[in-house]
Amino acid sequence: MVKQKTIKTEISLTGVGLHTGKEVKMTFKPAPANNGFTFVRLDLEGHPVIEADANYVVNTQRGTNLEKLGVKIQTPEHVLAALVGCDLDNVIIELDASELPIMDGSSKYFVEALEKAGVEEQSAKRNVYVVKEVISFTDEASGSEILVMPSDHYTVTTMVDFGTKILGTQNATLKSIDDFKTEIASSRTFSFLHELESLLDNGLIKGGDLNNAIVYVDKEISTATMENLKVAFGKETLTVKPNGILDNLTLHYPNEAARHKLLDVIGDLALIGTKIQGKVIANKPGHFVNTQFAKKMAKMIKIEQRNYVPVYDLNQEPLMDIHKIMAMLPHRPPFLLIDRIIEMSDSHVVGMKNVTMNENFFVGHFPDAPVMPGVLIVEAMAQTGGILVLSTVPDPENYLTYFMKIDNVKFKHKVLPGDTLIFKCDLITPIRRGICHMQANAYANGKLVAEAELMAQIARKQQQ
Repeated sequence: MVKQKTIKTEISLTGVGLHTGKEVKMTFKPAPANNGFTFVRLDLEGHPVIEADANYVVNTQRGTNLEKLGVKIQTPEHVLAALVGCDLDNVIIELDASELPIMDGSSKYFVEALEKAGVEEQSAKRNVYVVKEVISFTDEASGSEILVMPSDHYTVTTMVDFGTKILGTQNATLKSIDDFKTEIASSRTFSFLHELESLLDNGLIKGGDLNNAIVYVDKEISTATMENLKVAFGKETLTVKPNGILDNLTLHYPNEAARHKLLDVIGDLALIGTKIQGKVIANKPGHFVNTQFAKKMAKMIKIEQRNYVPVYDLNQEPLMDIHKIMAMLPHRPPFLLIDRIIEMSDSHVVGMKNVTMNENFFVGHFPDAPVMPGVLIVEAMAQTGGILVLSTVPDPENYLTYFMKIDNVKFKHKVLPGDTLIFKCDLITPIRRGICHMQANAYANGKLVAEAELMAQIARKQQQ
């Protein structure tokens, strides 16, 4: 079981936003388990939080842009790529402006900062979506396509063709996320001269210079354009190298453009919110197709997780039968609502109940159309979780379990006589001081019938 990871200490960087030109201080901070990647705008009242979520993408012109309740985060893709490349799960990114610093146009400085902050393993299990079939998205307008297929690892391949002589067809592949730092992180963003002219005319790339972007000269430069570029980049002289790159920049790799596109893919797919195990192939990728694919994946994963029903062999010898359960729980019939414990670890427990017409509650709920009361399903889930928390003390017979909180309760389907209920409880946070905070799900007939977030505490019995 792979555990979630965050950073050990906070660390800050200062730079300028590529398009706004504003100086920004960015701080990476440790985050609790299941937090994911979240941005915090310190320059705004209330310090609003924006999650790295594909559903918040509002614009992909010259970068990925997020917006939640009017609060914006601009060009986060290089930072997100660094977080994924460092194999992290939970990090808070504090900012005092809307746009993240461009640095040298790559993820290099972010990776170096994160490595300096150190990595800390957390107790919660990492959630990974295992791809079982080919999933794709195509942008008919541009011909761009991105797909993911089953694989034993997370790998990414990008194929780019810009239709220009100066930068022809290029490919790049990342076989393992462990290679991100050495193979991908230092690949810088790039632009073509014809795009640069348009960006300058529209007041963008105010923070751009020839140290944070590669400029490919795909057309003849007029004297007027060259003068404008000198002013924009604060240069007294500008030249075009024989390889068609503006000024004296040296490429880190012959296929640096394809590698940077791969970096962007990794950063944009971080917006799925769940790590994926699969082989990603992107043909002519861009922020639009990347983020549309991320939205599609996020929706599919959410639906699949909602409908996922774990399968257990009920014919096998149970971990705990009714006698062992009664030796641990203080409950007794007719209020003992679990018959078996099937499975248990330090962070989860699975219980079972056979629902029969002989149940005491069917006498009044409802005699002519019997339905198991929802409150008793919640109680049964809590009793299952009680087994988990009581297993942490050496003398569980001397303890009682009490509810502290019930949140987000949902009932999906009726539970009827003859049904077999399966209860699965997973810890949301580690058990501390006898307090158990868990996500509980109840299943019957291959469906999720109820779910709730429960908090309970065990307390030692009062001595008589």
